[in-house]
Amino acid sequence: MLQQTPVSRVLPVYESWLARWPTPASLADDSPGEAVRAWGRLGYPRRALRLHAAATTIVACHAGVVPDDLAALRALPGVGDYTAAAVAAFAYRQRVPVLDTNVRRVLARQQRGSAAGPAHLTRAERDLAERLLPPDPATAARWSVAVMELGALVCTAVAPRCDACPLVPRCAWLAAGRPAPATPRRAQPFAGTDRQVRGLLLADVRDAAAPVPAAALASLWPDQVQRERALASLLADGLLARDEDGGLRLPG
Repeated sequence: MLQQTPVSRVLPVYESWLARWPTPASLADDSPGEAVRAWGRLGYPRRALRLHAAATTIVACHAGVVPDDLAALRALPGVGDYTAAAVAAFAYRQRVPVLDTNVRRVLARQQRGSAAGPAHLTRAERDLAERLLPPDPATAARWSVAVMELGALVCTAVAPRCDACPLVPRCAWLAAGRPAPATPRRAQPFAGTDRQVRGLLLADVRDAAAPVPAAALASLWPDQVQRERALASLLADGLLARDEDGGLRLPG
């Protein structure tokens, strides 16, 4: 849920999700459509389908227990290197580097004097994080949490609070005069994109008590070609399904 979504938006959905589905088995027993419905407006709703699929795989292949092996974690639907490492470190206290955007930024500034890490995670970043981890697994997990929080609350992307940072005496970026990124990253637009249209269509079907006729979606977006393209992609992704009368509903 936290991937590309701030904590403030995630927290209420996370709490209600765990209250409803406290175990992988309880989620797997429900339909993927209910997972999409409970996902609400978090965005990137395919994550809900993948989480449901992961729960189903955990029940089928791991007796309902989230695995502690990195390879087994990576094999779960929707789980990549970061999520697998986070589960291994924070749930199972393993000595595994956890590299989210905040950690990468802290290490880039403190170690290399760069404002941020490269656009894509590199082998060099992984090797650096591995070398910096404390040898004791439990301490290493705490270290990862600490660096992540430091990046989220102090060493932020915009207006970092260097006056409150414990790494100031050893920060290569601060010593270099806080140089700006070589290639500033631009925020991706949202208004008018297919992603916006997909969100509008999915929300309308999700909030409806019964299947929604496709014609009823016409009022949600004026561009018919874009609207039909967005609808086709939602159907292809499995986020929506058609009933026998052609009405649109959540899957499962």
